[in-house]
Amino acid sequence: MLAFPKLQPEAPSADVAAACAEMAREGYVILRGVADRAVIEALDADFAAPFAETPFSQGAFFGSHTKRFGRALIRSQHSATLIQNPTVLGIAEQILGPHGNGIQLNLTQGIAVHPGAPAQLPHRDEDMWPGPKGQIEYMVNVIWPFTRFTTQTGATRIWRGSHLGDREAWVPNERCISAEMEPGDCVVWLGATLHGQGENSSDEIRRGMAVAYSQAWLKQYENQYLAYPPEIARTFSKELAELVGYRQLPPNLNNFEARSPMTLLEDGDANATGAVDALVEFQEVASRYYAEHGHTRTR
Repeated sequence: MLAFPKLQPEAPSADVAAACAEMAREGYVILRGVADRAVIEALDADFAAPFAETPFSQGAFFGSHTKRFGRALIRSQHSATLIQNPTVLGIAEQILGPHGNGIQLNLTQGIAVHPGAPAQLPHRDEDMWPGPKGQIEYMVNVIWPFTRFTTQTGATRIWRGSHLGDREAWVPNERCISAEMEPGDCVVWLGATLHGQGENSSDEIRRGMAVAYSQAWLKQYENQYLAYPPEIARTFSKELAELVGYRQLPPNLNNFEARSPMTLLEDGDANATGAVDALVEFQEVASRYYAEHGHTRTR
């Protein structure tokens, strides 16, 4: 089996290390005051028109009392501030790093939960991929509240420790908590953690933005290349464009004309250069050995 090179993130800060340790135990962590309230208020203002224009969702899962839309990076320039929050990115890199060779933006979603919305079906987001469960971490999720998240307004419900043990076992409701937060806070949880939107029994609209990061070798929930085609992605910083998915992963994964798609963004010419190797280490060694000796050897 081909083994991807593992991401080797820098040593985490004390805050990131503590958050990762809590997520390993509980399956989630609530971070207090990690975003500027002014940024949150600006995002909420920018999202007002999309929320007004977006129809209510359909189906029992999303619910007829909620509104959801994607492509946050074209809705507000302030969304990048939350998407690239250093503490959250540090957590995602530490948790996902041992199982792959990079992280990517899996989705961004504005969510408005209106009064009368029932509680959502408890679910695990990693179930969108049919790979083996309980062996690797596929994703890390975040919700940033724009309004206060309380039990009454439908704060996200999370089942503590539900990422551990037998996935077929019943998870008692005694382990369910409501992630009550204020704007500037966020809740981060594993793709393996059971969770769901709470019931909104108040007269307030619960607004916020969900952001998810996944292994860079997975198909993304939100098709980022349609959400942010090259003419849009060229306006992003290199780091943000790579997080969206405009990067090549060894061995030659996610290439464009056998090169990194970043070449297209930077040069704007698909024919600027020929194919360029992007191999994992053992392939590099094998290629050099074969060029010198004319035969291969086992690893």
